[in-house]
Amino acid sequence: MKDPANSIPPGRTRAAKAPRPAWLREVVDWCKALAIALIVLFLLKTFVFQLSTVKSISMQPTLYEREWLFINKIVYETGHPKRADVVVLKDPSDDDGKKKYLVKRIVGVPGDTVEARGGQFYLNGELKVEAYTDAAIEDGDFGPVKVSEGHYFVMGDNRHMDASKDSRAFKEVPEKAIIGRAEFVIWPITRWMQL
Repeated sequence: MKDPANSIPPGRTRAAKAPRPAWLREVVDWCKALAIALIVLFLLKTFVFQLSTVKSISMQPTLYEREWLFINKIVYETGHPKRADVVVLKDPSDDDGKKKYLVKRIVGVPGDTVEARGGQFYLNGELKVEAYTDAAIEDGDFGPVKVSEGHYFVMGDNRHMDASKDSRAFKEVPEKAIIGRAEFVIWPITRWMQL
């Protein structure tokens, strides 16, 4: 019995597949490019940067609610946080299991001694003039506290009464709790600035 697939009359060839229409090739190319872009963006967001929204008044007058921050997540892979860095960290007092993040300023690095007396901030026994604040510390005195190795003391720039949940409440934070450094405000455009 003859195979019907091989029963092409002599002198004739099998018809080639019709080429895809140009618009379909274009759609497929766009889909591939979009998929690659999404994968690259996912990898960058996971390991290199993230965007974060300010959700409280704790960093005023430096940052205001609903501002978007560009967070550099890779900067501390090759170094350590420094005093005065504005950082995003996991809330150490987060008891309900939800992911909560805080934006704070590092005021004490390992080995520093920090304290507040009479509404003023003291670093290693010396009065520290903090240009990024606009008020005395109204929550009362604390310390002296010596910052442990691998830990950081963080505070919000807003020093008014009960304005910031920070190391005065939850103590020093381990370096592993720090997600990254806030590099600049990206939104709104009128507030664009490097931190």
